[in-house]
Amino acid sequence: MRVLAGDIGGTKTLLRLAEVDPRQPHGVRLLAESRFESAAYRDLTDMVQEFLGANGRGEGLHAACFGVAGPVLGDGQRQQAQLTNLPWRLDSQQLAADLQLPAVRLINDFQAMGYGIEALGPDDLVPLQTAPIDPQAPRVVLGAGTGLGVALLIPTAAHYEVYPTEGGHTDFAPRDGQQEALLHHLRPLFGRVSYERIVSGPGLVAIYRFLLDQAGAAQQTDPLLAAADPAAAISHQAIVAADSRAAAALHLFVTIYGAFAGDLALTTLARGGVFVAGGIAPKIIDRLRNGEFISNFRDKGRMRPLVEQMSVQVVINQQTGLLGATLAASRL
Repeated sequence: MRVLAGDIGGTKTLLRLAEVDPRQPHGVRLLAESRFESAAYRDLTDMVQEFLGANGRGEGLHAACFGVAGPVLGDGQRQQAQLTNLPWRLDSQQLAADLQLPAVRLINDFQAMGYGIEALGPDDLVPLQTAPIDPQAPRVVLGAGTGLGVALLIPTAAHYEVYPTEGGHTDFAPRDGQQEALLHHLRPLFGRVSYERIVSGPGLVAIYRFLLDQAGAAQQTDPLLAAADPAAAISHQAIVAADSRAAAALHLFVTIYGAFAGDLALTTLARGGVFVAGGIAPKIIDRLRNGEFISNFRDKGRMRPLVEQMSVQVVINQQTGLLGATLAASRL
């Protein structure tokens, strides 16, 4: 069947036409794909109509699914979404009418990421811990980027069903003196400190500021904080200068990331696998593979033998969310 899929973000949007064979685990054939600057369009309808106009006007489309960077409300019949960083309000039924499509579904972008996991191949994943995978057990997907996403995947007769969560907003639990000091540093800024305040792009910057504060160093003149993208500048400096304060910040970031992933593995008994996704992980893959992440993932006291038996892999395919939206469209 022919479907339309989209990964809708405040900055960019990816649209894809594809043919899907639901009988095949990797049965997706790309027909067309384009990237758009989201803010250049009045709404999603205008953008999609331009895309379809350049690619056969969407004739024979079975359905469409859009992964949206923002909360999605509704049920199986109708969904609505307000994008976090764009003045678009989306309505699945209105989109179906405007685009003359039989069915349209809106899902959260991290939910789309979860649907894409089961269609990934070995080249799309980097193992951090190898263990047998139970195909009848839950999976958990987490990913740090602008925020910290978490989704639970439950196997059904046909495929994994994805349940988005707000697990990234659970309370940060420090595990040593330095992490306790970090919590005390952040509490006056945020009041309640969640994991997302730390395990995210802004969180890496917050850790770096904390280390500057501990050292009594000036923040106003720090070149990394003055960069256009401070998180990217800090992670780059950490990689090129292993003895730098940036490296110390990234080390603390990875330590807490791994511990949080281990907590999720215990919470969900993810014998189907733990998948580390999001925009940051592929950029720091060497730091995730050097043992810091997994040592903290396993550091669960009496539960260590349990988490040691769970597969942990990093998702390096940056189009996993778009792939997930494609599969979700084929199931409408």
